Amino acid sequence: MLQTESTAWVCSVPVATVWTAPEKARPVDAKGIGAHSNINNWLQSMSPEDNQDLVNSNRIQTQLLYGEPVLIEEVVDGWAKIIALWQPCQKDERGYPGWVPVDQLKEVANLAELGFARVTQNKAQLWTEDFKPLKVVSFNTTLPVKEIGEFIRLQTPDGDALVMTEAVEIVDAYNQNLKGSGVDIAKLGAKFLDLPYLWAGMSSYGFDCSGFTYNLMKANGVIISRDAVDQVSEGSEIDPQNVEAWHIGDVLFFAHEEGKGKIHHVGVYYGNGLMLHAPKPGKSVEIIELAGTKHEVELCAIRRFTEIEDHED
Repeated sequence: MLQTESTAWVCSVPVATVWTAPEKARPVDAKGIGAHSNINNWLQSMSPEDNQDLVNSNRIQTQLLYGEPVLIEEVVDGWAKIIALWQPCQKDERGYPGWVPVDQLKEVANLAELGFARVTQNKAQLWTEDFKPLKVVSFNTTLPVKEIGEFIRLQTPDGDALVMTEAVEIVDAYNQNLKGSGVDIAKLGAKFLDLPYLWAGMSSYGFDCSGFTYNLMKANGVIISRDAVDQVSEGSEIDPQNVEAWHIGDVLFFAHEEGKGKIHHVGVYYGNGLMLHAPKPGKSVEIIELAGTKHEVELCAIRRFTEIEDHED
């Protein structure tokens, strides 16, 4: 499975979960690790206890979206040790490390001449060339463009596919999306209200807290690290004590021991003392008032990733 300059290995399912180690997968995870895995079926098959166990037992690290490239380091018993190249992480300077079933990866030709199409809708339907349903893909799925017309023709792990123009935006590269403002970030995040939390989640089937902030920033032209412990070192520092200086779209970080311990949570400032965030297993994306919550005393840092709070009309 050696990679060449002319090809790349990419995720071949709508959402692939990246595991800490192959042995971390449980019997209940069978619907999430096959070549024809269905993330909805996997999520529905888990009990609340199974879902919480993803956190407690450190089973999963992050997720890949359809067509997302990886570096394969080795293959052991049907599992590939990979680096997720589009997800910055201090664990490895090349990207986010972990394990994925080989059946969820495929080798494709490297293609970038016409840029990429990034899915801007919550979900988008991909079609075969004879207009039969191919796959439903998540928000922020980013695929190489082969032709721009009434429909956008894409390169996918399943061959050429079509997507409606209104479902995507065309960008020069995966990390060069159109720049958004702080208000754009907050407005986009609000579209995911009531989406269930998923530990390590990176798709519109479920986010974790830092996966949520990563994806909101990516969609607005800013690539940040995958994890909150890394995100807190990026962007521009804002004084947490000076509420008047906070902008809508700023990223709020929270730590144990009343803000003095290890960072454990992140959210987006929604203005007027409110935070938009993906809370924890069993809950969903929500907007809360910070005052009177544990978050108020655990706030330890604020980072700004866009200097514009709102675009002028």
